[in-house]
Order: sequence, then structure tokens, then C-alpha cells
Amino acid sequence: MAEAGSNQMSRSNSLFGAKLCKDGFWRDSDNNPLRISASDIERHSYCPMSWSLAREGNSGQGEAIKLGKKKHAEIHEQIIEFQEKQSEFKRHLVIWTWWFTVIIALSIDSIAFILIDDIVVSPLDLARYLAMWSFTLLIFAIIAISVPWRNWLGFEETIRQKKNRLRKESQILESEWETLDFKGGWFEAGKFETGLLFSIILLGIHSIALVAADNRSQAGFILFTLAMFWTLAASWQLQRVLLTENSAELARKDVGLEKDTEIAYSDDEEKSGLLIDENSGLRGRPDQIVVIDGEFIPVEQKTGRIPKRPHTSHKMQLLAYLHLVEISTKRNSPYGILRYGNDDIHQIKWDEESKQELTKSIQEIQRLMVEGGAKRNHQRKGKCQNCSRRYACNESLA
Repeated sequence: MAEAGSNQMSRSNSLFGAKLCKDGFWRDSDNNPLRISASDIERHSYCPMSWSLAREGNSGQGEAIKLGKKKHAEIHEQIIEFQEKQSEFKRHLVIWTWWFTVIIALSIDSIAFILIDDIVVSPLDLARYLAMWSFTLLIFAIIAISVPWRNWLGFEETIRQKKNRLRKESQILESEWETLDFKGGWFEAGKFETGLLFSIILLGIHSIALVAADNRSQAGFILFTLAMFWTLAASWQLQRVLLTENSAELARKDVGLEKDTEIAYSDDEEKSGLLIDENSGLRGRPDQIVVIDGEFIPVEQKTGRIPKRPHTSHKMQLLAYLHLVEISTKRNSPYGILRYGNDDIHQIKWDEESKQELTKSIQEIQRLMVEGGAKRNHQRKGKCQNCSRRYACNESLA
């Protein structure tokens, strides 16, 4: 009770001196917008009285609430499992690609040394050239790892970096290769630097093989033997790729995601960071943010009974997440996904009409926060019967 009273007092203090500004949003005496959550949007759209009761500290009750939380936790665990399997598959695939490149390079070199009669330089001279090239690349790689050259060249934030930033917000999902806050330099190596180091190793192997050779035939045989060794290693790596791909595919089907979908963010309601719009005061945590065809798409998972058509309150909540994703990524998402189970899926458009509807909802909730006066907005007895806060409502029809 003391904590509830403290929260109530804190809200009252934040509303003291709040006023309507020219942009239509309400701000407190420090010019900060009144905070609105995506859940506020959903509750208010369902019924302003339900929103008001929740704001007063009346939590939702009923078996459906408990089952919904349990189901959301299960979905989150499945999402994390899919992400882990997908990251593992990508990592193994990159390694296999590098190893296969070594096989091709060694095979071409061995054929060239054995079959070409007129060679410009001797194996020993070529070994010196390769060693010099390897040393030059090594210096370049050290420089690339040591300094933040990406920032110096003014590289713009890529889709991968934005996806990693959203992953960092969730504090759960890990990148398959580079760290989530990777910027490069100051002894942090990314894929580019790793590729350089791998090339250095490859050139070094060539150089050593050529130094050990007395003639072209012997050099070709050494390179061919090395190619066979790398073929065995690559075959083992390919098996790992296929196994992880199969595991990732099974995990994807369990979650119900489309093929080639990547997860950029997942919410577990406890550890995930908030997405915030500092201008309107809106904040929230989407269930997931996926990347489809280079677009960041928020996904809202709804459990329980599947309706004939999406509920307006659920659509409004998804619009709130679309706005937050747009603010966070600085990219306009064309639509969001509203899911009722794995089979009932709806695309909710994010257009000017939707944006205006969301803005009006935010401003109305902020007005009610300051002026009060929330009222039931329907005459449906069944809606009141299904309301999880009906026990505290004096306007209930049930």
C-alpha cells in the first residue's frame, strides 16, 4: 500500500503544472511530455475506464491473464532458440565459405604449377612475393584493427548496425559475429579485419609450401596435398552447416516465422530496454521486431481466443510500436504484423491515416491524465464480462 501511494504521488507530481503545447501534446512544468505506454494505448482503445482503473493501480485479474503471460514467455524462449540457431548457422556458413575459398586457391595453384610449362618466376621467387604481400596485408590489418577507420570515413549507419542496436535494447539477443555495439578500431576486429587475417594465413601457407619445393612439380604436389587436407576440413564444416541449418529451420517453424526472416529484437517483459519517443512521450516494448526485405517490422503476439477480425485495441497497440520502431531506426516501416497464434496473421498498414489516429489517441490519453473524466465508451455487456478489471469498475454492464 505504501508503494502504491508513493507511485500515485509521483504521478501527481509529474502532472503538476502540465499544460497543452502547440504541437498538441501535454508537457509537465519541466517541458517533458507526459509518458504514455503502448499498453496505455491498447487499454484506452479497449475502454477508457479499463485504462483509468489500471492507472489507479487495479491490476488485471483472471485465468486468461496468467495464461497469456505464460504463453508470451514460451514464445520468447522459442524466439531466442531460433535466433541462437540462426546465428550459429550463419557463423558456420561463413567459416565454411572461407575454407572452401582456400581449396579453390590451392587447387588452381597446384594445377598451374604442374601443367604450365613456361613459368615466369621460380617457386622460391614466388614464395618471396607472397611473403611480402602477406606482410603488407598484415600491417594493413593491424592498422584496420587499431583505429576506428569506419567513423573517420563517415560510414552511415547500416541496417546491420540498426539491427544490432535494437538487439542491444533487448539485452538478450547476440549478434552472430560482431558485438552489438561494434564500431571497429581500438583493437576491435569485425568481419572485414577477420577476412584480412584469414587471407594473410592463406598467403603464408602458399609461401611456406613454395619454399619447401625444389621444382614446380614438387610445389604443385605440395599445394595439391594441402588442398586435399582443406577439403576434408571443409567437408566436416559443411556437415556442421547443414545440421545447424536444419535446427534453425525447425526452430523457425515452431515460432511460425516466414522464411528468410531475421529477429532484431525480442521482449521478455523484464530485461528488454524500452523504445522511446522523446517528443510525444510514447514508449513501449514490441513482442518482436523482425527484418523482412530490409524493413524493420514490429510483431505483436496475442494469445487466447482467436477473433473473427483483429481487435481495434490490438491494432492501436501495434501502431504505437510501428511509431517507436520508426523513431528508433529512422526508417519508415510499411506495416506491422498482428498474430493470433501461428496461423491467424494480419498485416496492419502504417500510413498517414494510421499516424494521425495514433497521435489523437496519445493526446487524448494525456488530456485524461491531466483533466480526468474517463468514461466507458461502449454499450456491450459481453465486453464488460471479458474485462479483467470489471471487479473494480462502477460502470460495468455485467
